[in-house]
Amino acid sequence: MTAPQTSPAARRRPPPDGMVERRGRAYWLTHLGLIIGVAFIFFPIWLAFVASTVSQPEIVRPPMPLLPGDQFFANYREALFSGINAPVALMLLNSGIMAIGIAVGKIVISLLSAFAIVYFNFPLRRLFFWLIFLTLMLPVEVRIVPTYEVAANFGMLNSYSGLIFPLIASATATFLFRQFFMTVPDELAEAARVDGAKPMRFFWDILLPMSRTNIAALFVILFIYGWNQYLWPLLITTDPSMNTIVMGIKQMFPSGDDTANWPVIMATSILAMIPPVIVVISMQRLFIRGLVDSEK
Repeated sequence: MTAPQTSPAARRRPPPDGMVERRGRAYWLTHLGLIIGVAFIFFPIWLAFVASTVSQPEIVRPPMPLLPGDQFFANYREALFSGINAPVALMLLNSGIMAIGIAVGKIVISLLSAFAIVYFNFPLRRLFFWLIFLTLMLPVEVRIVPTYEVAANFGMLNSYSGLIFPLIASATATFLFRQFFMTVPDELAEAARVDGAKPMRFFWDILLPMSRTNIAALFVILFIYGWNQYLWPLLITTDPSMNTIVMGIKQMFPSGDDTANWPVIMATSILAMIPPVIVVISMQRLFIRGLVDSEK
């Protein structure tokens, strides 16, 4: 059976007026405003990149160039493999391990906590949930002294465990997963129970795949949260080999009458932005779906 052929006249016939997209003045003004906004946001990043590709005299002698220079490889090589306290490559590795550990830890603990609160009937479960939720009132900056004492007593100073474990509990993620699990139809749990599925089988085979977009959205947010941590790594680490990239940028600024090596500082700043940008771009589709999904 062949598909019906469309006549040339029908193919040339214009669509109905209701199907024609009207692009008036407001359409172009909206896009013009968007382009101007992107330019304002991107221009400082472009200046930082240009500053990372020129020599020190070119930066301190006005006007500053607006086009990349010829010192790109030299400046980035110096930034990656040398530093005041530690090479930038090592600090990037430390920040990456810390950010991934915090993001994964928060998601795993929050998933299990929300699963227990929603699907297990135990005494005072509502009270325990609100106790978890109340920890939002106590950010790490407020409880930093007792948290540091606990970490020191467990021997977690100058270690990845000290950078990660005190920050992996998340009341926000627990609340979001709880709200999502409460929207899952009870019939799914009943069907799994009738089929003889254990609770963890129901969690692993049904709830976890359904939470994929939520997990992706939270992973992006929590990765950037862990990557940008400054105060806690500053307190928990004294060994320069455990410095994170945010600490390293701060330490590159001179004290007293010393001169700042601005090309290397700008190169380090650009390198520090690359991993979060890669995470956001690679998970952009799932991230947006996790934020706007109607099931949330």
